[in-house]
Amino acid sequence: MNARLTTILLRSPVLVTMVLFMLVPMGLAVVYSFMTNGAYGGVRMPFTALAYRQLLFQEDFDGNLVFSTGYLAILWRSVLLAALTVVASLAIGLPLAWYMACSAPAKRARLLLLITLPFWINTLIRTYCWVLILRDEGLLNGGLRYFGLAGGHFLYNDVAILLGMIYTYLPFMVLPIYAVLERVNGDVIEASHDLYADRWNTFRRIVWPLAMPGAIAGSLLVFAPALGSFLAPDLLGGGRRLMIGSLIQLQFTSSRNWPFGAALATVVSVAILAVLFVVVRKSFNKVAAR
Repeated sequence: MNARLTTILLRSPVLVTMVLFMLVPMGLAVVYSFMTNGAYGGVRMPFTALAYRQLLFQEDFDGNLVFSTGYLAILWRSVLLAALTVVASLAIGLPLAWYMACSAPAKRARLLLLITLPFWINTLIRTYCWVLILRDEGLLNGGLRYFGLAGGHFLYNDVAILLGMIYTYLPFMVLPIYAVLERVNGDVIEASHDLYADRWNTFRRIVWPLAMPGAIAGSLLVFAPALGSFLAPDLLGGGRRLMIGSLIQLQFTSSRNWPFGAALATVVSVAILAVLFVVVRKSFNKVAAR
């Protein structure tokens, strides 16, 4: 009995944290999504599914429901930019994590400090720095004109949003991959060279399979917040290129449509949880097969 009580007490902080900061907010979002919009924001009775209908249908002047792809286009843009953020972060993060894992301990510590250093600065400030770099009179255009090249409009487009999200979420890709590769025995790599394997085959047959668990974890850690990002679309997209996170934020602020905002948040949360469930289940199946 004492051992069981000790186990419960040790688990209780984690369980309380999960309930208060995960289950309760998600439960409130689900409940709000089925309520009626208040006159000046907020929610009221009765329960209804109008918020979910609004995702796909709009009423015309005669009150007829018309299929609309407006919100689906925003959702598609969000998924596409989040997926591109994952691909770009993986392309940059995997070689960087491998370089860190192969470095001397002192150099490895310095590189880890550089990777985690952006977390010491507020995300809003870091994102706004990209505005100073990409604006028409910013550092990028100034550098191009200094070398006699024509400047351009690099701000308020999807590319600017993508750059901002890659910069923000790249550490979430590097650190899980580095944590996996750090434990790789260097003798394995050395053995591959002794067996006349070139660098590509060594990477394909040894490094990548070993790094895959970290890459999967990093992809999930990058994709989930990138899908719901709203700072980068607002600051670097100028509010012209909405993503699902920006749309949710607008529903709770200027639009004052809380049920629709909650419905959007619920759809995104369910989609992310479904992806997590599939990935975790496949991982457990692979472990069980071994």
